[in-house]
Amino acid sequence: MRKIRKGDQVVVLAGRDKGARGTVIEVLGGDRVLVENVNRVKKHQRPNPQANRQGGIIDKEMPLPVSKVAIWNPGAKKADRIGFKKLADGRKVRCFRSNGEMLEA
Repeated sequence: MRKIRKGDQVVVLAGRDKGARGTVIEVLGGDRVLVENVNRVKKHQRPNPQANRQGGIIDKEMPLPVSKVAIWNPGAKKADRIGFKKLADGRKVRCFRSNGEMLEA
């Protein structure tokens, strides 16, 4: 079970975009995440008429290492770590380490 998943609100802990918050668009290979409007770069793209792709300079998000992001805890209004709890019915759920509050029911 992954600690950070698609759709989670995260905060960048280090680098050029330190402190920026965004939503995880995609988890790539388990060790990298793509975060919305974070780590944006300009890419020079060659036109490709077969793929119906225009040429020019485009802005796109690049992946970040998962170690450089932390999940956003809306209750505490700060970045937090993730732990796991086992419920009485046997399900395993993610919870915040600081206050023990569960992410999903």
